Amino acid sequence: MSENHLSDLRFDSLQLHESIQAGIRDAGFEFCTPIQASTLPIALRPSDVAGQAQTGTGKTAAFLVAAFQRLLTNQPETDGTRQPRVFVLAPTRELAVQIAKDAELLGKHTGLIVGLAYGGTDYEKQRNTIANGVDLLIGTPGRIIDYFKQGVFKLDQVQVAILDEADRMFD
Repeated sequence: MSENHLSDLRFDSLQLHESIQAGIRDAGFEFCTPIQASTLPIALRPSDVAGQAQTGTGKTAAFLVAAFQRLLTNQPETDGTRQPRVFVLAPTRELAVQIAKDAELLGKHTGLIVGLAYGGTDYEKQRNTIANGVDLLIGTPGRIIDYFKQGVFKLDQVQVAILDEADRMFD
């Protein structure tokens, strides 16, 4: 373990799609943090993972990298429409926005489309983005439920569900 609180596991030693590796390089990541080193090998199998670590330890990157790998490895069963295949629920607008920024950076070279849904702003813009088709949908419970009830998207193509800060969903 280095003085920077990183593990000995290098991202380039993981068998990830090159487009994901390019995003990881763009983010300036070389070595996994401890939470990434302990969860990524499991999540990449794929297998269910529950992780708990302090803020700023790399949980978001861990679940996004695993989700992108899953999406690129398992092509959608499609009826011609692009429906979310990864669903990320966050308790706050700020967290949802940060996850989306991280997803855009890490997934920049993948060709996957990220959608973001949260209350308080851009209702029609968010709705149109999701209606036009996304691979990864990130949002807060209220706005996600609203769009789902309207039929803006379906959940039948979801391969991965992520609850970030799940304990805070009940606050």
